[in-house]
This record gives sequence, structure tokens and C-alpha cells, in this order.
Amino acid sequence: MTQRQPFPQVVVVGGGPAGSTAATMLASQGFQVLLLEREKFPRDHVGESMLPASIPVLQELGVLERMEEAGFLPKYGATMVWGTDESPWSWYFEETNTRYPHSYQVWRPQFDQILLDNSRCHGVDVREGHRVTEVVFDSGRASRVKYQGQDGVSHEIEAGFVVDASGQGGVLASSLGLRQWDPFFRNLAVYGYYTGAKRLPGRDETNIFIEAHPGGWLWNIPLHTGWASVGAVVDSESGQEGVGQYGLLDFLNAQLSAAPHMAEMLEEAELVSGPFIVKDWSYVCERLVGDGYVLAGDAACFVDPLFSSGVHLALMSGILAAAYATTALKDPDLAEAAGDAYQELYFKEYSHFRELARLFYSSNLASEGYFWEARRLLDEGRKFSPRHSFIQAVAGQPPRGYERVVLERGEPPVDFVTSVTEVESERAARLGRWEESFAAARAGDDRLLLAVPHLSGGVEVKRKAVLGDGEFVWGTVLTTVSQPEGTPSSGLVNRLVSMIDGNASVGQLLTSMRSQGDPSQAESLDRSVLTTLQILFVDGTIESLKGL
Repeated sequence: MTQRQPFPQVVVVGGGPAGSTAATMLASQGFQVLLLEREKFPRDHVGESMLPASIPVLQELGVLERMEEAGFLPKYGATMVWGTDESPWSWYFEETNTRYPHSYQVWRPQFDQILLDNSRCHGVDVREGHRVTEVVFDSGRASRVKYQGQDGVSHEIEAGFVVDASGQGGVLASSLGLRQWDPFFRNLAVYGYYTGAKRLPGRDETNIFIEAHPGGWLWNIPLHTGWASVGAVVDSESGQEGVGQYGLLDFLNAQLSAAPHMAEMLEEAELVSGPFIVKDWSYVCERLVGDGYVLAGDAACFVDPLFSSGVHLALMSGILAAAYATTALKDPDLAEAAGDAYQELYFKEYSHFRELARLFYSSNLASEGYFWEARRLLDEGRKFSPRHSFIQAVAGQPPRGYERVVLERGEPPVDFVTSVTEVESERAARLGRWEESFAAARAGDDRLLLAVPHLSGGVEVKRKAVLGDGEFVWGTVLTTVSQPEGTPSSGLVNRLVSMIDGNASVGQLLTSMRSQGDPSQAESLDRSVLTTLQILFVDGTIESLKGL
């Protein structure tokens, strides 16, 4: 017999990082939130290595102090055997992120427990051991959730909104047929936990270690428990054949023995948990939002774990999913635009990691074997436009990090390198022209003030839903060649871009902007306008400055 339950405003399916984050943020907004988690925590979960980008989210959730008290190891970067160099090489977060120079290597049962307990502390009704069996739609809207309690009794509860953070099980993705498997990353992983593993020397001691070999690649993540998370990523089809023939343990040992540095680190280690297997994990759902629901974390998409992006995407999507649910409940008229913005933001972050991993795989020409050859064959014929290549290489990120390592340590496609170099050279030339003209203007030369800016095609200011304080709000974005999806823009930028008509000179633009501002702030406004023009010119948003 199915029992009906009282009505919560939001039902969150799943208590992992995405679900607990979304639940905490929604409860902080004042909503009544019910979280249904099928497991009893702490529960095992792979994916221990984090990125600095997650630190601000953990701060917002209020759990960073508890993480520090837990004793998780700080992660300062990554050490790899990849590309043209057969010796281990390292890079560090501090090269690109001075504010957050480290992340953490977390023990997931403990880390996930911290996040779930934090949801309880914020007033979320957390029910562990409760398995969701179905999200029911009425007139096309997700409105009820069916689940089984710890006693095996079936329950049904009405929901004002459903956040599906059910992980790779994908409650809604499965029932709605949303999941699309990634043809490039047809991989599987076999992994386990070891004690007695050697660590890297010196400052690299707590880095993640990644080693490529002919059959794929391996990871080694040191943990504060004294264990190490160790796994092998291989081709899905050949890997399943190997596991079927030799068994999980012998298959994993064979992969480890094929990687000399990893084998040396584990020569005195003992397997204490596992091995386990994860099959065919890279996928994305064709849509992430619908009437009365949103998908977050692994329920929405999962990309190859090469860049430790799993927890980051889960936490980020939890924040965004909570903002979308808040908007849909408070302002239904904004729900559709907010849903589009949620998908764009999530897919942009997902696509960045996917393209980065694809480039890393394609660039590892030093490793021979079916795994690498198949991925290079899949990449043949792909053409890179200069602008696309540059965006995928740096994606708005600082100029050194994973994005640059693929260029420096691997052998990426020749047209990709050529394209990136072309755009970087163009940007450097544009910056040089601007700086030379600006210096001349300060010396009395009027060429810069007389130059007439012309916008590139596709540049415009649009009204769009943008992320505000815990919800989506109407705002304006500037669509450019580099950011076709649009970047939230200020009133100054919007006014300036609207005035660039191919006729007004830089001097005339300065005069027009001054006339709209406070006369006492004219000098400061001039500096802001010129700085904005410089950025737009170097970026290519302003295609040309006629007369310069």
C-alpha cells in the first residue's frame, strides 16, 4: 500500500555533493526541503581529488572549517607522466590561482557526510535509506515522488519542485530517455585502495599522480587515512574483455605493472579495499531542466575523470540548481529563461573539461597502443578554427595551468597549435598597437581619439536571465566572438557598445559617455571607457579601429 505524505516545497533526490549542496542552498532561501537518499551514510564513493574552484562553494556552504578539521590532505597540483616526457613532471595551482593555491584530497565517505550533515544543520529533512523509484508527472509537470522507506513500505509525496541529484543512476534521465553516451570517452575504470604506497617526493607529496601507458592511464591519490586511491582507466570494450578473462584483481595488477613509476610506488603496498569497476561513464543529458524539475551533478552529466572535475561539477551544479528552483518557485514567468541560463552555464563548464580531456588524449602521441590510437583516429578530420581553438585552450582561464600543459607537454593536432598561436599573435599585436597609440595620445598625438571603432559580427547586448544572489534575475549580457553565449555586462559596457556604430570616433565616444555621467568623475570615467575599449579591441569584439 502506498502512503501519501505532507507536501514539501522541494524534494531533492540524492544526498551526494550535488544534492546536499542544492538542499542546503534551498533551505537557506527559506524553502521546506526533503532530501531522499537511498544509501546510509557514510557510504563508499570514488572521486577523491578536488579543484581549487570548489573552495568558494565550500566557503559559501559553511563547511570549509570542518574540512580543515577533518585533516584532508592539501592538494597543490598534479604530477604526470604524459606526452613527450617519460619522466614525471608537475604543475601547481599557484601558477594560475594565487587566491586558492590548493584544493584537497578528500576521503569521500567522510567528505560527503560533512556535506549531508550540513544540510541537516540548515533545516533540511534528510532521510537516508529511502530509495526513490519514480518521479510522477501530472499534465507534463513533475509533481509527485514515489519512494521506498527503510521498512520497505512504498510512499508517495507531492512536491512543488524536484531536484534530481540521483547520481549515475539518473532517476529522471532513465525514465525520460535523456542520457547520451559520449562516443569519444568509451572508457571504464578498475580501482581499489592501498595501504603502504610510496608518495611522491618533496612538495609533490600530496599531488595526484597520473601515468599514461600503452593500455590507458592510471591515477594515484594519497589520502589522510594513510590509504591511496589507485585506479586504471582503459578502453571500455577491451577492458571488459580483459576483466572477464582474468578477473578484476589480476586485470588491475596487469595495468599497474605496465606503468613503471606507478609500479614502483606500489611495490610494498597492500590492497585493502576493492578492486571495483565503473563502466562507460562519460555521458550528458540532452536537457537538464523541465517543468517542475532540474538535473544536477552526475544525474545531468559525467565527463572523463582526468582533470578531477567530478566534485567541482557537482558542487557548482548544486548551487545553480538551487538558484533555478528558487526562481521557478518564486517567479514562474522567469522560469524558462532561467532554465536556459542554467543549462548554458552547466554545459559551458562541462564542455570545458570535456574538450580539455579530449585534447590531452589526442596529444599523447608518446604512448603507443590501441587505447591511444583509437582516440587519435576518432579525432582525425576535426578542423579547428583559430577562434574555437583559442577558446577551448584557455576558456577564459588564466594563461597557465591544465590548459597550457597540453600545449607544452603533449603533441596536440598541428592545426590546433597553429590556430592557438595565430589568435595569440593577433591579440599580442592588437595590444601592442593600442599601447603604442595610447602612449602617443598622452604625448599629444590625436590618432587614438580620431580612430573609429567597428564591432565584429554577432556582437550585441541582450536581455537575459543571469545568476544573482541565490536565484536568477533579468540582466544584460554582451555576446561576443569569444563568448557567443554572452557574458553579464555592466551599464557602462552596455552604453558604450550601443554607441559604437562605425561612425563615432573614440574621442566622440568619450564625450558622449561624459555627458551621461557625473562631471566631477569625468577623469575616472575616461579611464574606465578607454580600458573597456582596450579590452574589447584586444579580444576582437571591436574588429577594427579605422584610422589607427
